[in-house]
Amino acid sequence: MMKLNAITIGDPAGIGPEISIKGLMKNDTYRNNTLIIGSQSILEYYSKKLENPYPLNIIESPEEFLPNQINIINAVDLSLSEFEIGTVSSKAGDAAYRYLEKAIDLAMEDRIGAIITGPLNKEALHKGGHYYDGHTEIFAELTGTSKYTMMLWSNLMAVVHVSTHVSLREACDRVKKDRVYDCIQLAQEAMINMGIESPKIAVAGLNPHSGESGLFGTEDRDEIAPAIEQSVKEGLNVSGPLPPDTVFLQASKGKYDVVVAMYHDQGHIPMKLLAFDSGVNVTLGLPIIRTSVDHGTAFDIAGKGLANEESILAALDVSTRLI
Repeated sequence: MMKLNAITIGDPAGIGPEISIKGLMKNDTYRNNTLIIGSQSILEYYSKKLENPYPLNIIESPEEFLPNQINIINAVDLSLSEFEIGTVSSKAGDAAYRYLEKAIDLAMEDRIGAIITGPLNKEALHKGGHYYDGHTEIFAELTGTSKYTMMLWSNLMAVVHVSTHVSLREACDRVKKDRVYDCIQLAQEAMINMGIESPKIAVAGLNPHSGESGLFGTEDRDEIAPAIEQSVKEGLNVSGPLPPDTVFLQASKGKYDVVVAMYHDQGHIPMKLLAFDSGVNVTLGLPIIRTSVDHGTAFDIAGKGLANEESILAALDVSTRLI
């Protein structure tokens, strides 16, 4: 029997609890292979608000999972009276971390097959006493992982990032041969795991026109190109460094299976233009499977029943394929 998916609801003041319930209400397959890790009273509130027709099964472990119900592990006793929906809260930020901690423990014990994360609010996370840039760094620390990166995936394109949540100035400083090489290797492994036997990998340049042989910056020539050359010598199908203003268009038309982007916005902007509601965030390099929605907590619509569950369904699709 395939191991279960586990959704963590993210910041309970955001749309995570709503899309978790909506996703399992909508899809029979995922309702029968996915549990939710969160707070019982909050999920009961959304279940009632959304007129969920399926029973809630409150369990203490994955082994108690029952089909055709919405199975919930109550990881943190937290009620709506302790915070306000749609606002930054230290209690909500701490709870979001505790949900993750529980899920990672279960995955590391091989009792669940994958974790699908609802969105965090970084300010709330910090107010709750957990000083991380986001999910990726939490997963890396709690699993003891040193080489990891973010991949954004959709049916139209996949992008792996050399750096993510740092300033643009620092992102330029992080473009080093070893890091670019590691990201190429992680992209190769991810595509194979997604069922692509011989992936075509494009590596975006950092500078305009990939530096024009050093005229617009030397990072492309001195750091990116050597990482590509080493990967090609090892038999990988890698091209680049390619001009960043055209490589994503080429990838969206099928010329490449995945693009290695040099920094956060270089990869996120084309992905969000193409697949805002269906993009999936996958953390590569971990000893466990982690996928995520590719959107934030959306405090402006939290609690109003307006949140779109398509991204969490896409994340469940990817995690199920990877399992």
